[in-house]
Amino acid sequence: MSELSWTPPEVAEFYDGSSPMADKYYSGYQHLGYWYDDRDEATLEEASQRLTRKIVDTLGLRRGEHLLDAGCGLGAPAIHIAGEYGARVTGITISPVEAARAQARADESGVSDLVRFEVGDYHGLTHPENHFDAIVAIESLFNAFDLGKALLEFHRVLRPGGCVAFSEMIKTSTASQAKKPFPQAREPMTAEAWVQEFETAGFVVEEQVQCGRRVYVNSGRRYLEHHDEMSGRLSEEFGAELTADIRQGMQNGFHLGPEDVSYLILCARKQ
Repeated sequence: MSELSWTPPEVAEFYDGSSPMADKYYSGYQHLGYWYDDRDEATLEEASQRLTRKIVDTLGLRRGEHLLDAGCGLGAPAIHIAGEYGARVTGITISPVEAARAQARADESGVSDLVRFEVGDYHGLTHPENHFDAIVAIESLFNAFDLGKALLEFHRVLRPGGCVAFSEMIKTSTASQAKKPFPQAREPMTAEAWVQEFETAGFVVEEQVQCGRRVYVNSGRRYLEHHDEMSGRLSEEFGAELTADIRQGMQNGFHLGPEDVSYLILCARKQ
């Protein structure tokens, strides 16, 4: 049963419409960044690359291994992973616009021999059992219609002994005031709830890291500042309504403090 009120075609339509803005003004990254403190002058792209690296490092990914990037967006993280780790990467996204732009980015980056992108749904992967050495899902499972089904698919296509690395904004407790950042997202969950979901799907959770201030708090401030700096150009190119909607989504997602919201990086292994 779907846990959300929108349909897969609506998910694709949303990202088909919003991803060109992320592509042009956010360096193709659609996940948060990692800043050490208020004096850290890393750009959005540098901070996003840091977070990608921190998540992927939990996998112990080796050169030549085959990684699934589940919910790959515009492909910047997958290309980063292929270039830095020497892994083969298959990225899937439900958005045809994202998949096409991601493949073009891979071709431009000179890593098309290592990276390919597909239009696909992680609730029903077309790949055979035990196909991938590792899986990464960076801020993509908040669009899951049926979280249990998606995690069972991860378990099916991952080889025995392989790991999945996942990251998401989370509630610090069941009493947290955190709400979903936009209508099409899932309600935030606690770290304990995420662990239970992975264990129910047959995984053994091996590592958990929470970095609420360095990711959630700092990203909120930096992304809102960058959006406001770009708002005039964004409105001219993409329209005032979409520009305002994106900012409102950011505002809704980042209005709380670390006492209510944190950021979870979790690594789980298939036995």
